[in-house]
Amino acid sequence: MTGTTNGHHHQPETDTVFDAVIVGAGFAGLYMLHRLRGLGFSARVYEAGGGVGGTWYWNRYPGARCDVESMQYSFSFSEELDQQWNWSEKYAPQPEILSYANHVADRFDLRRHIQFDTRVIAASFDETQKCWHIETGRGDRVSAKFCIMAVGCLSAANHVPFRGREDFRGSIYHTGEWPHQGVDFTGLRVGVIGTGSSAIQSIPIIAQQASHLTVFQRTATYSVPAWNARLTPEYRDAIKSDYPALRAKARARPTGFYFPFNMQPALEATPEQRERKYEEAWEQGGLPFLGAYGDLLFEKAANDTIAEFARNKIRAIVKNPATAELLCPDNVFGCKRLCVDTGYFETYNLPHVKLVDVSKTPIERFTADGIEVDGSEYKVDAIVCATGFAAMTGSFDRIKITGRNGQTLAEKWRAGPRAYLGVATVGFPNLFTITGPGSPSVLCNMPVAIEQHADWITDCIRHMRGRGLERIEAQPDSMDSWVAEVNEAANKTVLPMAKHSWYLGANVPGKTRVFMPLVGFPPYVEKCNEVVANGYDGFALEGMVPEEPLSAAAATLVRAALDKKPPRDLATSKRGAWGYPPQAAERPGGPR
Repeated sequence: MTGTTNGHHHQPETDTVFDAVIVGAGFAGLYMLHRLRGLGFSARVYEAGGGVGGTWYWNRYPGARCDVESMQYSFSFSEELDQQWNWSEKYAPQPEILSYANHVADRFDLRRHIQFDTRVIAASFDETQKCWHIETGRGDRVSAKFCIMAVGCLSAANHVPFRGREDFRGSIYHTGEWPHQGVDFTGLRVGVIGTGSSAIQSIPIIAQQASHLTVFQRTATYSVPAWNARLTPEYRDAIKSDYPALRAKARARPTGFYFPFNMQPALEATPEQRERKYEEAWEQGGLPFLGAYGDLLFEKAANDTIAEFARNKIRAIVKNPATAELLCPDNVFGCKRLCVDTGYFETYNLPHVKLVDVSKTPIERFTADGIEVDGSEYKVDAIVCATGFAAMTGSFDRIKITGRNGQTLAEKWRAGPRAYLGVATVGFPNLFTITGPGSPSVLCNMPVAIEQHADWITDCIRHMRGRGLERIEAQPDSMDSWVAEVNEAANKTVLPMAKHSWYLGANVPGKTRVFMPLVGFPPYVEKCNEVVANGYDGFALEGMVPEEPLSAAAATLVRAALDKKPPRDLATSKRGAWGYPPQAAERPGGPR
């Protein structure tokens, strides 16, 4: 097809019919495409960016890197891929993760099915034809039996409408939409708004360049040291010698990645024992710090002990007592995404770095020469907005998604996102969401969550085609029960206690506060498998004989797929529910 490899000069596709249209070419879109193509389905991916990678394509701010160890932040579906790819660091930097995504696209010949630089602007369900009509900003008008949203959980930048923005004479950047050519702040006065993950990663590097750095903080953030390091060949080889075992252990953990976890309650330890344990965990660094004790996210009193330990670490690092106290969070520890840093708190000891508290007196406006707070103007030459994302739902809001009876998804979710299993919502037949609201998503290692969802969706589509089913839709009672279950799971923890948490959508003014991700990956997998085993319980399926018979090749694939049996150990299966051996989808023509 013309121009499908870059999207810059392609002729708009009109009246083309696919089995599935996938929106987004990040990790989710790539794996979803690979699974569907492996089973002989026709699919088109539309990607707004100029290349694959999703969040790793857009987020190129200084210091951007993953907070899950690289040997686990990767696809697990291909043992050959696991053996071929070598990660260079404990926590992979953005350029390396983007290279990995490009390698996957090339290794599995996915680019020819992707249209880049093409933003989907509308998707509407045709109740008569039982299909989705998809429109793009470049004039494409195509149809598909299934529409699969692989738009990402953290991909719609949160642009705060600061007053006077147009008056500022310098440059304004957002960490989630960073210029691909990079930015040189050498000799400039820089203002950074926000102290979340992207700020914590970028501030130490920006401080090395800027002549003066002013950080505007609304909510102090907990962060633990990464202690990042180069990976030795011996370390990589040790993991690769039994990679499947590590993957299985990771899938058995609530977070979808493995690290030693101490199940002992913190409240049963003495203060001296807790101090030693926290010190050991701090020296290990990273997200595993939360695994120091088993009750830290469930008992407020236990959480108070690790929170005070972390605050004392900040007080010990930051020399100015007033600045240190401003940097000490009063939130529950871990109720917002725990950050991982390299030299973040140490940066505030530099003489040219200043912290401004905007929690009680917010930023009033941008001026021609800077930022005004409480009547004082802070002169800057460039502004970095590290204001995060419209998490979980922001990317859906960019597309006019219309389901049955003309209802839009934005209207459906106005009072908060509601979905069954995080993959489907009432009123929107044959629409699937990968790592959508109501699934583990951002509380899980994302590649693990993505693979499980894409596998489930692929198996569902295969099941429907094999039985001549035309439509699947979540049912109201099932969705309501699931939303209640998600909230019940969250309320058993300290997570909903956060202030301004994007888990609740509270970082976006006016957004309804609903706890969106599900706590706990293994129980979720069990639930998804149970739904399948009970004939897609909670969904309504409608069927008819397909108007056009399947091709002989497609029919062979379907029969082969239907002959497969679910793995015995669904909770730790490489393929998830109703899966295939790990090598099957890599064979030319799909499973045999």
